[in-house]
Amino acid sequence: MGSLPIPDSQFAHLDQFPMDEAFMIMRDFALDTHPGKVSLGAGVYRDNDAKPWVLPSVRKAEQLVVQDPNIDHEYQPMSGHPPFVPLAQELTFGPLMASLSNRIVTCQTISGTGANHFAAVFLSQVLSAKRVWISNPTWGNHHLLWDISAPQVKQQLYSYYNAKTCSLDFDGMIQTLDTEAQPGDIILLHACAHNPTGIDPTPEQWKIIADVCERKRLFPFFDSAYQGFASGDLDQDAYAIRLFAERGFELAVAQSFSKNFGLYGQRVGALHIVVSRSEVAAPTQSHLTKLVRGEFSTAPVHGARIVTQILSDSSLRKQWYADLQVMSSRLKDMRRALYDELRRLGTPGSWEHIVDQIGMFSYTGLNAKQVARLRDEQHIYMMASGRASIAGLNTSNVAAVAAAIDAIVRAEQQA
Repeated sequence: MGSLPIPDSQFAHLDQFPMDEAFMIMRDFALDTHPGKVSLGAGVYRDNDAKPWVLPSVRKAEQLVVQDPNIDHEYQPMSGHPPFVPLAQELTFGPLMASLSNRIVTCQTISGTGANHFAAVFLSQVLSAKRVWISNPTWGNHHLLWDISAPQVKQQLYSYYNAKTCSLDFDGMIQTLDTEAQPGDIILLHACAHNPTGIDPTPEQWKIIADVCERKRLFPFFDSAYQGFASGDLDQDAYAIRLFAERGFELAVAQSFSKNFGLYGQRVGALHIVVSRSEVAAPTQSHLTKLVRGEFSTAPVHGARIVTQILSDSSLRKQWYADLQVMSSRLKDMRRALYDELRRLGTPGSWEHIVDQIGMFSYTGLNAKQVARLRDEQHIYMMASGRASIAGLNTSNVAAVAAAIDAIVRAEQQA
């Protein structure tokens, strides 16, 4: 019996999408065999030996979780691990919980990415929003998440970065929103440690942004991926969210525990919706729960148990505060070390922006051609935009990275 001819595939019309740049850099770095290679691409914390760092508080908490004889592997409620949810709320809203507790609706998500996805789906459906305003630039995944989750919502860009000064284009941001934003639009705001620029508005600028949102009747949606990790101060990093909440805004917050707990692979997150009246909280919760049921039914629990163990134990919570200081302080030290080395070398240009920025990332001001030469000639990897992960720097490589940047910048000037 002869074999049937193989028909044309019904998937033959598909184009191959390019690999995500961040993961492509991680792959290329792993394949590079050069002993002096440096990764400034991956958005993950590394210690001074360029190794993954399990927070001491997390290690202790995990031991307690796995040794608990009462732990089981049953389904969790669709809203999330019950003791985790109020702790996640308290971390975000702090002293406002007394007045907001009956107006915050929360569901546990698959980390911050899942929280962003849920927010895009939920807000686009419930608010019937036609447009979402996103900073230019932003975390690359924001655009993909809205493309997939709410393709009917048009993505608009508000100015954020001034390439000439490597600083916040605050006037451009306000002007864009004032002249072009429409009532009912969603605005996506980075709560702290803006990714990729590392540039945040000042408290006074946040007040003006809130004024614009109130005047234009925009719906604020905060992406909070770095609370405590950015400055080492949980309250400082939650300032913008709490400012808007205190002023009476209805708002949404996508919360991630990947960076500040180092739980990258556990995918722990939450989506919070603040509503204006307590009586609408229950129906809002029901809509979120319906989304959860339709996508994954219940969130994974191990990472949430670790977070719960830390936040509910005063000793572990104190240790976690110290761990946040270790990470945030090392990042600040590496910013200063890179800046000092570039100054010592007399590298052409102004580099103050490196120490003025905050958090994991620095928008170095290097262009795509310079970044490519750093990779090809010096085995130093970063995003084509010039975004560098400061966590990839350490006392052993910062001088070499500065020297490489100096050489590339000088070579381009002489060309």
